[in-house]
Amino acid sequence: MKVALITAAGRGIGAGVAQELHQRGYQLGLLSPSESATQLGKELGGIGIQGSVLEPKDLSRLVEEVLARWGRIDAVVNHTGHPPKGDLLEISAEDWQRGHDMVLAPVIEMARLVTPTMLKQGTGAFVNITTFAAYEPSLIFPVSCTYRAAVGAFTRLYADRYAAQGLRMNAVLPGFTDSLNHKPETVASIPMKRVAAVSEIAKSVAFLLSEDASYITGQSLRVDGGITRGL
Repeated sequence: MKVALITAAGRGIGAGVAQELHQRGYQLGLLSPSESATQLGKELGGIGIQGSVLEPKDLSRLVEEVLARWGRIDAVVNHTGHPPKGDLLEISAEDWQRGHDMVLAPVIEMARLVTPTMLKQGTGAFVNITTFAAYEPSLIFPVSCTYRAAVGAFTRLYADRYAAQGLRMNAVLPGFTDSLNHKPETVASIPMKRVAAVSEIAKSVAFLLSEDASYITGQSLRVDGGITRGL
């Protein structure tokens, strides 16, 4: 039996990852601000909690309930919503702080909460879902790009610190997906000339959590249809 935690799991990529991991035999602990994760958790025979990644107490409750039920945590998928947007220097200090609290802080907090359990097990894997624009930042999403790049740095640092103890952490950088509506010109800018199905992102996440990826850690995997240009 393997157990996975997924945040922002009520819809979109988070729900897609939950469905994919369920098909692969994982028991699931899900969190989302709406009741969607609660309902999906019931449908998949797992735990669903209504709560926010902005609240450390909600993350702690998710971990505690999962450990009380199954006694182990094999995988964590850190997924969040969309932080504030705006013109670079017109974004308020409060919105920059909200971006930090939404995107970066939960990744660090989940690592704090779950790493002791994984160390006892001698195994465990994290996947942090960020964005294709983390390393090719766009002025359209300045807060998101800044803090999701920071998640990539934390991913690398965590991998350095815990690889020898059997723990892995990687990031998946999705491109445009069918969980949102996109303009025709956006689709045309993608080399594959289509957006990703959520299931394609979910399969990439599942791969990085699996034994097939047992020698991969500290990496940021672009799953974007070729839209980024960096080598």
